[in-house]
Amino acid sequence: MPGTRKQVGATGAQTVTISFAGFNRAWAAWTADRLERRGVTVVQQRWDPPVEVPLEESLRDLTLSRGRVLVILSDWYFQLGPRSHEEWNRALREVVAADPDRFAAVCVTTSALPGATSVFAAADLTNVGADEAERRLLVRLGLPTDPLPEPVDARPGIRYPADTPEVWGGVPRRNTRFTGREELLSKAYRALQDAGPGAGVVTLHGMSGVGKTQLAAEYVYRFGSEYDVVWWVPADRRALYRQKLAELAPELGLSTGAEYGERLRAVRDALRRGEPHSHWLLVLDGADEPEHIWDLVPTGPGHVLITSRNPEWSEHNSNLVEVPVYDREESVAFIRRRAPRLTPAEADQLADALEDLPLLLDQTAGWLNDSDMSVQEYIELLEGGIDQDVVKVSADFPLAFQTAWSILLNKLKDTVPESVDLLRLCSFFAPGSIPVRLLKEMPPGELPEQLSGLMNDPLLWNRAIGQLRQYSVVRLESHESVADEASSGESLYMHRMVHQIIGKDMPERDRQEFINVVRRALAAADPGRPTDTRLWPAYAEITPHLKWADVLRSTDPGVQGLVLNCLRYMYLSGEYRAGIKLGARAMEAWRELLGEDYSRVWDLRYHYANLLRAVGDYAGTEAIERAAVDHLRAERGPQDLEHLRAASGLAADLRGLGRYDEALNISSWILGAYRELLGDQDSRTLNAQNNLGTSMRLLGRYEEALELNQRTLEARRRLLRPRHSWTLYSEINYATDLRLLGRYGDALSLQNQSARVHRLVMGSDNPQTLRAEHNLALCQYRSGERAKAAALFTRVLERSERVLGEDDPLTMMFAASQSFFAREHADIDRARDISEKVVAGYVDMLGEKHPYVAGTRANHALILRNVGERDHAHTLLEEALADLTRAVGENHPWTLGCSINASALRNLVGDPESAAALTDSVITRAVEVLGRTHPLTLSARIAHAADLRGLRDLQRADKVETEALGDLAATLGEQHVHTVSARSRNRPYWDFEPQMI
Repeated sequence: MPGTRKQVGATGAQTVTISFAGFNRAWAAWTADRLERRGVTVVQQRWDPPVEVPLEESLRDLTLSRGRVLVILSDWYFQLGPRSHEEWNRALREVVAADPDRFAAVCVTTSALPGATSVFAAADLTNVGADEAERRLLVRLGLPTDPLPEPVDARPGIRYPADTPEVWGGVPRRNTRFTGREELLSKAYRALQDAGPGAGVVTLHGMSGVGKTQLAAEYVYRFGSEYDVVWWVPADRRALYRQKLAELAPELGLSTGAEYGERLRAVRDALRRGEPHSHWLLVLDGADEPEHIWDLVPTGPGHVLITSRNPEWSEHNSNLVEVPVYDREESVAFIRRRAPRLTPAEADQLADALEDLPLLLDQTAGWLNDSDMSVQEYIELLEGGIDQDVVKVSADFPLAFQTAWSILLNKLKDTVPESVDLLRLCSFFAPGSIPVRLLKEMPPGELPEQLSGLMNDPLLWNRAIGQLRQYSVVRLESHESVADEASSGESLYMHRMVHQIIGKDMPERDRQEFINVVRRALAAADPGRPTDTRLWPAYAEITPHLKWADVLRSTDPGVQGLVLNCLRYMYLSGEYRAGIKLGARAMEAWRELLGEDYSRVWDLRYHYANLLRAVGDYAGTEAIERAAVDHLRAERGPQDLEHLRAASGLAADLRGLGRYDEALNISSWILGAYRELLGDQDSRTLNAQNNLGTSMRLLGRYEEALELNQRTLEARRRLLRPRHSWTLYSEINYATDLRLLGRYGDALSLQNQSARVHRLVMGSDNPQTLRAEHNLALCQYRSGERAKAAALFTRVLERSERVLGEDDPLTMMFAASQSFFAREHADIDRARDISEKVVAGYVDMLGEKHPYVAGTRANHALILRNVGERDHAHTLLEEALADLTRAVGENHPWTLGCSINASALRNLVGDPESAAALTDSVITRAVEVLGRTHPLTLSARIAHAADLRGLRDLQRADKVETEALGDLAATLGEQHVHTVSARSRNRPYWDFEPQMI
């Protein structure tokens, strides 16, 4: 629809109607902007005349508009329909030549145009800069060319179309055969423009092969001049999406280190703030699983355009624009542009046979134009080639696709057979972006003869690629220049429809040969150190291809090592669910292929158990690890390293199950064995020392845990590096021990720095980063920085729910903290809702008798007390106290803390004697276990003073209170929240905190 644009600083009354092909919208927008600044009233009218209307009539309709008609000449303007040059020459002579003063033109192409276009006397805007182009435009329209004064509002003008945005990356080359879709482009544009800040997200969704990616690319080229940043990201896999988004950091000029997580965090923050650019466009291509990446979609002043087969993006604050197949007019126009020898009637027949699916039209029309086969013969071949036994490749695909592809494949075999070899090779990578450079980097001796020539002969390689590109089977993903395209071969893009069907016609001998090549290429690309966060982008690129290369059926030690390293990477990077799926498939395949006792199967059990343990399946992992421990001890002896590793996993399982004494015994023995075998400074010894410290902490032996974790941290800083993930993990452990010992200032200082480094190195959403930030929130809370803690508790819980899910052990740990914080800060309804879910979650995961169930029930009892349900609270708390005593003993800090709470409830239900006796007992035990000035001991002393006042023993109460207040001031400070609260005679309570295992 034509649209009139408002004048800016009008100095005259001239009107110009710009007639342009949709392909050249950017030129129309820039031209309108230049003219409007000089007071010209501009009407933009997209040129797309109906094919059934004579061209002369459509041109005459342009003269009905106001003022002069300015035509933007390009080959696209003349291709619409399409029309022949003869038709155009005849129409131009009849209409434009008869009234030349009504028409003017600018030319934006160097392509050959109909000869009669000379009647326009067009100003040539090709190969000149913006200032010269503007001067030529004004001269052609007879307007003054004097420079304009700077406007008061100094609004930025529309970017000159020949200039790309300041930041431009990953965008596919423009499809010069793009056809139609004008309404969809306009709809997407309006949806993004009308969205408020932070809400500019549009999803182009539709079935495979309808051209979603091509539509997004065309959107970028038509509207890209309105943005300062355009960045295209493959989004079919979360890890790859994170990697490609992180690569935007240096393009934005962000000062970051080389760490992957640091770059990603900086990019997301810069986009959110709109600095250094607020006009940005991010394209997420192939985001078919929104639940995997929706939490990583940037917010801010820019726009996000998504392509997806999944309409569930509407549930994640995205506007949906459905992309259907072509309508018949678009199909016919596209086919005739792709295959000019076909008549409109033949194009219509072909479109009907191929069900108007753009991808299939593109592949078929291209080679049909080069062949002697008639459309009718081709259609008969399609129909005759499908028998009742042929099924659809997918429910989304047209029935004709399989046969159409077979015909195309035969064409490729006859012309460039090497292109078929390359295509088949690519089918053993995941669909989408295929890193063929991994193949080209292999030594020649690793490749079969037929592939060695292809990979090492640039001319043959380029010929094969060119043939595949000609028929739209693949596209190159090197986007910077034509020269680069021929040489780099970094990656190819293969549509999932092509990928799914390419193996149907492959001889078994070729299949085995090609799949082995891809397996070896992936193994050769293994960086070998999954614990190094700097290498995670490489693993993120490799892991999606494991399934398609069927690596689990390989007996190659290098390929098996790759599988194990990828599982380790998935565990460390927090990709638990994907890792569990891979681990389960690997367990089944390797047991069958290699046997139960093969050494790599024991390695696999270890990694698989780690992943299962990370999601809370402690009973399942205990069974796996105990079987491994028993077998390896019997077969290899107790000092075998694989046996020690399995025993370490078993100790972790026991910690998860709440069997802390058993875990401690095993952990102590393992550490001694490692020291004897490997010495104090081996990384495995340090891991065992770290695990023993965790067992100590879970048993409430905080001083011993602190001493062990301090030694581990210092050794890891020396032997690994300060930013190694294990070093950072030790920082969390050490800061946790400091906090649990009441050394809040020291804990806060260390954890504040460590959380910052975690975000930089590992990324904001990594589970270890979430742990670091959660401990920081607890440090802030205990130190009295309640406002900071409130915001951080909320952010950590929200991110964990998105990334890990509500039932994940980490999420429940974070939720427990959020609940008691909300209770303390008068958000009692939220506290109760979260607490009920936490208790139920721990019961489901761990069973009724686990100490975490008792501890979180003790927390829940305090919420019930606050809402007036005293009797219920009292009963629940007494039950929790009994359960904790049975589970961890009466002298454990958890039991002592629960006792402080129980004494308060005993007072409330009218049993002050029992309350005072309980707090008196707690003081004795707490002094022995934690010391006289530990915060929990001090809380027990303050609570006991309150109990004594309840018994009217005021003299003893004052003495106990005065001494406790003095110790509080000396230990935590006069103005610490605990000191101030105790001075105001607010009774202290204790909160149970689930710990890391």
